[in-house]
Amino acid sequence: MAKVISTLFISADGVAEIDPDWHFPYFDDNMGRSVGEDYDTANVLLIGRETYDSFAGAWPGREAAGGDDATFAKQLGDVRKVVVSRQPLQFTWRNSELLTGDLVEAVRGLKADNDLLIPGSISVVQQLLAAGLIDELRLLVHPVAARKGRRLFDDGDTPYHLKVISTEAFPTGVIRVIYAPSESPAKAGYDEVKDLTPGNEGI
Repeated sequence: MAKVISTLFISADGVAEIDPDWHFPYFDDNMGRSVGEDYDTANVLLIGRETYDSFAGAWPGREAAGGDDATFAKQLGDVRKVVVSRQPLQFTWRNSELLTGDLVEAVRGLKADNDLLIPGSISVVQQLLAAGLIDELRLLVHPVAARKGRRLFDDGDTPYHLKVISTEAFPTGVIRVIYAPSESPAKAGYDEVKDLTPGNEGI
């Protein structure tokens, strides 16, 4: 069954707008492996305009340079890239196209035949979370409170309930957490949990 997967670097206080100063010191081979696993799941990348501009400004040149990251750069170049933008774009990076029509309806259509990966692209993820179209949130949680920057979860009236699919702790302190949407738990208050408070165990 096709999936829509979001992959994000994120701080312990929920900032997903990465700052190189707190991101790169924690990047190791474990994180590189995790990123590779995420990209290997997809045959379409769904990317917001800002993320696309960042990728297109870096990865084609890295592929051409033929360095250590050229293989991954080629993988990014070869995959189909659908870009979410309100403005018309002229694409210079191969296999890039503009998403047409309504985002939610377009993603429903793409998901019928494709596994989609959304790298970064916070606003796209927020819209698809609200529409119930994100199947997995794959977060690489850095052991830092960024204290500024755009957060993944915006203000809203309804909580997003999640279940943990898997976790992995890296030696750097980064924790990889994969979440999937979950049904709301049964309502409970203090009366339902008071027998579980300290001192009452086993009574």
